[in-house]
Amino acid sequence: MVGKRELLPSRKSSIPSRPTTGRRSTKSYRDDNNRPGSSDLETGLYTNGNTNSDTNGITHEEESQEARNILSKGTDNANGKTTLWRFRDAANTALEDRRRDELKNALLDGINRDKLEDFRKSDEELKAIKNKQVRKFYENQNESLNDWLEVDALVKAVADDVLESMDPDPDHDGDDERGGGLQEMGGAIQSFLPEEEKERRRQAEKKAKWAININVLANIALLAGKLAAVASSGSLSLLASTVDSALDLLCTLIVWSTNRIVAWRLKTLQRKFPVGRRRLEPLGILVFSILMVVSFLQILQESVEKVMPLKGTAEALPVIAVAAMGATILIKGIIWFGCIEIKTTQVQALAQDCKTDVIFNTLSLLFPFIGYKADIWWLDPVGAGLLSLFIIYDWAGTCFENITRLSGQAVEPALEKKLLYLAYRFSPIVDGFKSLTAYHAGDGVWVEYDVLLGANTKLHRSHDVAETLQYCAEGLDEVDRCFVTTDYSEKGPTGHAQDAG
Repeated sequence: MVGKRELLPSRKSSIPSRPTTGRRSTKSYRDDNNRPGSSDLETGLYTNGNTNSDTNGITHEEESQEARNILSKGTDNANGKTTLWRFRDAANTALEDRRRDELKNALLDGINRDKLEDFRKSDEELKAIKNKQVRKFYENQNESLNDWLEVDALVKAVADDVLESMDPDPDHDGDDERGGGLQEMGGAIQSFLPEEEKERRRQAEKKAKWAININVLANIALLAGKLAAVASSGSLSLLASTVDSALDLLCTLIVWSTNRIVAWRLKTLQRKFPVGRRRLEPLGILVFSILMVVSFLQILQESVEKVMPLKGTAEALPVIAVAAMGATILIKGIIWFGCIEIKTTQVQALAQDCKTDVIFNTLSLLFPFIGYKADIWWLDPVGAGLLSLFIIYDWAGTCFENITRLSGQAVEPALEKKLLYLAYRFSPIVDGFKSLTAYHAGDGVWVEYDVLLGANTKLHRSHDVAETLQYCAEGLDEVDRCFVTTDYSEKGPTGHAQDAG
């Protein structure tokens, strides 16, 4: 406890010394201190396990009791602390609070966010710009302003609670003199986000859940219809469409199941995956994309085999096949247009998938229909081959994208600007930034900041600045993990071995 070491020496002269009958040897002193015993934590005096009189006639227990009697004159009986200790605890805690408040005020009030709005173009102003490139520039600028205002709101909401959570026991006596939000929430950062941001994320998650559920139900119903249609028709285009629907449903189930696994909070899984399981989803998509490519390579092979004899007969599509394909186009089109306005990553990916399904199923219906009406027997297998090539190309791109992201691909420029603004947001309390590295670890992003501080910066300030920046970065929806290091020189080693990769 703070103050104990200063207090005891000043009291030491008041404690009666033991009468001596002779000089005590060094060996005897060491032996006494090496014997097993117990320490009186409040007086700081040592008491060994033997309470009998020593060679001087005074027991250790009696000596400790005398010390307690002397110290009890200034002791608060409610908690066992001396008044002087309690005063020093309060004084040190007050100094810590003052230092933290100064840091907090410099961070929260150091940037004027209202100035950012001066650079925004309204919708009317954008419509008045005739040059498409100039209009696109200002649209991108508005998006950047939205990102920066999101960062600013995040810092204002999160930094306060994070700083309040630092060093809850400044006197190290085992009792927390103060507590912060991080302790109360078990380290979860999402609860500190601004209310509008939390509501936005809740709504986005809710809409994404509804969209995915509706898409799953639609895929199940449409797949059942297509299976019945394939059983009554020999069209390869229809077969390709059915395989696409089956694998599309499988893909959705993979995404759903991996999301559920990621959301589990089992202690066993947390110990086995200490930084989370967010990369399970891209790994599942990676495996599925390979399966998709292999499946359509098989359909492509069948298309080639059907064309190679250079003769055949055009077949009419049964009514059930036309109905199944038409229903697919209609339902997927409705889901596509319903998802366009929901600007979230998951829903936009679903909208893109539905758009692809509309195009794919339309062509799957047109190739055999036109082939039968025009009596072009090869149009159906050739169409199936072209559709297979399209699917192979599309999913090979998805496969490559997941591989590059899992391999640590650099983030997009827009997100890098957002992270740079977060660094700028901390400029009032740091000397600068030596480097910023942001890269994908699956769908999520890992970020590394190297912060410049003065060479004489106290450890507690360096820690509070770095960890607050770390929590603020991890509060962003795109960031899974953030690492912050500090430096006092803008030149020197980069912090990582350059041949490590």
